[in-house]
Amino acid sequence: MSAIECVQGLSLLVIVALGLAGQLPIARAAALGDSDIGEFYRFDGASSKAPGLLLRQEPLEQHQSLARASQNIRLLYTSTEGLFARETVAVSGALYLPRGEPPEAGWPLLVWAHGTVGIADVCAPSWNGRQQRDSTYLNYWLANGYAIAASDYQGLGTRGTHPYLSTRPSAYSNLDIVRAVSKGGFPVSDAVVVIGQSQGAGAALATAMYAPDYAGELDIRGVVATGAPYFSAEGLAVIQATRPTEEVDPTLGYNFLALSKLSLIDPDFVLEDYVSEQVLPVARSVSDTCYAELKERVVKEGVSYNKAFKKSPANVLQPAFKRMEYPTLALSVPVFIGIGGKDLSTPARMQQALVKDACAAGAVIEAHFYRRGTHSSVVNGSTEDSSVFVEAAFSGVDITGNCNNLPF
Repeated sequence: MSAIECVQGLSLLVIVALGLAGQLPIARAAALGDSDIGEFYRFDGASSKAPGLLLRQEPLEQHQSLARASQNIRLLYTSTEGLFARETVAVSGALYLPRGEPPEAGWPLLVWAHGTVGIADVCAPSWNGRQQRDSTYLNYWLANGYAIAASDYQGLGTRGTHPYLSTRPSAYSNLDIVRAVSKGGFPVSDAVVVIGQSQGAGAALATAMYAPDYAGELDIRGVVATGAPYFSAEGLAVIQATRPTEEVDPTLGYNFLALSKLSLIDPDFVLEDYVSEQVLPVARSVSDTCYAELKERVVKEGVSYNKAFKKSPANVLQPAFKRMEYPTLALSVPVFIGIGGKDLSTPARMQQALVKDACAAGAVIEAHFYRRGTHSSVVNGSTEDSSVFVEAAFSGVDITGNCNNLPF
């Protein structure tokens, strides 16, 4: 079975934004999700600058801040546009510094790669704040003496459509916030560990994968990933097998969001050829609705796969999924992967396939299986184990992984 055949149950992943492109002028479709959330996020001269430069900084407001931080700082910096890598763009994010006096080498720096929030500018975490689960998680690291740099990712908050789930754009955004912070005079270490959940787990892995070629000067020590997606033929088949077609499926909200980048890839796609008239309003709402509200709307309006589609768009899916794939699994740094046995968003079998393939590629993987863990609970439920991994990574302790004795 080909990868394209495997994804017939995932057809929503490639539809919404492409359909919007068929409904709106191309210029507007290319800026799906854009809105004016403030002067700080607007910067017209990024294209003339090198990536990784700090453009602006200001204090975050209270609802955007973390309680255990001594400083909560909003950042605007330059990065390479990652979908086509043709220009430099402005990207927003945040920096959180712990309380107390920093070590001589600076606070050890974590790069937090957030999970799905949406593709609309109003969903950018530096603007909208963070959900309670993530605040708890990040405050845990701050309380233990780690600084945190957190990109909003390309197109979230700033101009342009956020290319949801595309690995290269998120990797570039993460690598360039490290460059910007390191050049900004902040008391942080040169060494970095990247941590992420769900969409952010894929972004964290991609950050380490793209780093040697894109930002070889950075000292990345390791990756912590929970709920990691894996868009291989096997991984997509797992999703297809676990997704209902007749029942209301809250996870379809992910699929509507993922479609948004396809207006950038194939503006000739027409949404109405594939999505039912009844579901079109839900599909189009990604332009101004964040994920939590989108999920609620899917449930409220009783959206199932069969209700959503007139026909499968499987024949046009390949370019989108190519941009969700990892460039390599032969990572040069050790990786902690936390898998929840009851994860419905990135099923355990999908993550297990990622672990096995990465092990086969020669990566050092420390896999942990939390049998009762869900996609959400595994974030904070894994800190007892991941904190040991992070401390070892920063200390330069040899991490051997458990590829020869996997816990599943």
